[in-house]
Amino acid sequence: MSDVKINPYLNFPGSCREAFELYAQVLEAPVTFLITMGETPMAEEVPKEMHDRICHICLERDGLTLMGSDCPPDQYETPQGTIINIGMESVEKAELVFAQLSEGGRVTMPLEETFWAKRFGMCVDRFGVPWMVNCDKPMP
Repeated sequence: MSDVKINPYLNFPGSCREAFELYAQVLEAPVTFLITMGETPMAEEVPKEMHDRICHICLERDGLTLMGSDCPPDQYETPQGTIINIGMESVEKAELVFAQLSEGGRVTMPLEETFWAKRFGMCVDRFGVPWMVNCDKPMP
């Protein structure tokens, strides 16, 4: 199934640009596409105060894509039932990424050693997006 890709798509109530600036830094992933509401063919139909909002944005790294957009604030819903998992190869990198993602948000499970991982933790970032950071132990 090499012709199928599954990519997380995040919605925000106006904070997409700021969130993706953080994600680009934390994930060391470049923004590969960005278009605002004011740059689309539907710009005339969008209120002027929404023109700088993100219509669509993509970050890409190692063949994986994270996408997002701003939605009308009255249509925004807090993410529920989904968590974005990041697998890290080193404890140091896991600790750094977890600290960056949880800053200004809330830790739901502290980053610590578990029976399966050198480090595992869960947080909700300051934009309301839930994350898991995992640094696996070698399999016996």
